[in-house]
Amino acid sequence: MARGFDLDLVEVAPGANPPVCRIMDYGKFKYEEGQKAKEARKKSTNVTVKEVKYRPKIGKGDFDTKTRNVIRFIDEGHKVKITLQFRGREMAHPELGSKILDDVLESVGPAAKVDTQARFEGRSMTMVLSPDKQAQEAMKKAAAEAAKEAEAAAAAAENDAPTDTEASTEPVVTAPVEDAVEVEEVAEVEAAEVAEAADTATAESETTE
Repeated sequence: MARGFDLDLVEVAPGANPPVCRIMDYGKFKYEEGQKAKEARKKSTNVTVKEVKYRPKIGKGDFDTKTRNVIRFIDEGHKVKITLQFRGREMAHPELGSKILDDVLESVGPAAKVDTQARFEGRSMTMVLSPDKQAQEAMKKAAAEAAKEAEAAAAAAENDAPTDTEASTEPVVTAPVEDAVEVEEVAEVEAAEVAEAADTATAESETTE
């Protein structure tokens, strides 16, 4: 029957009585199974524990750099072990370590949750953080909504802005053609009167001489 359909006869349950077989395209079956396994590997997250070490008297620059690494590891889905290393007389001041851990938690924010509370292990104080998936999704959603609102506000402001044709300009008043001709005639009459007055003054001056 398998040869009649130009397919393969595949034994799927050899331990059954009688054994169970299926008629199928075995090459296609293997390909589909490989694709499913590939997709499953993509979706699976390889969670590891990253360790970031601090000192009780760490400088601000080093603290910011290490804390950025903590945030990056959390965003990538990893757990993070925070380790505070005490030396010498620093062991007498555990409050310094507690303050560092509190500052780390404040910097990371709600994206992480505390898996293991701070505790001493020899001369070190440790705390384990893990990603808070729900908080991260909420933060991403809030950021996306804020971006959409900003785009909408920018588009609204652009639509409300006046165009070149709507921009306010000084009104241009044009006089009718008749008024323009009349003004020109009045100007000519005034010019003639001024010239006549000048001629009269010249003549009187000559007579006086």
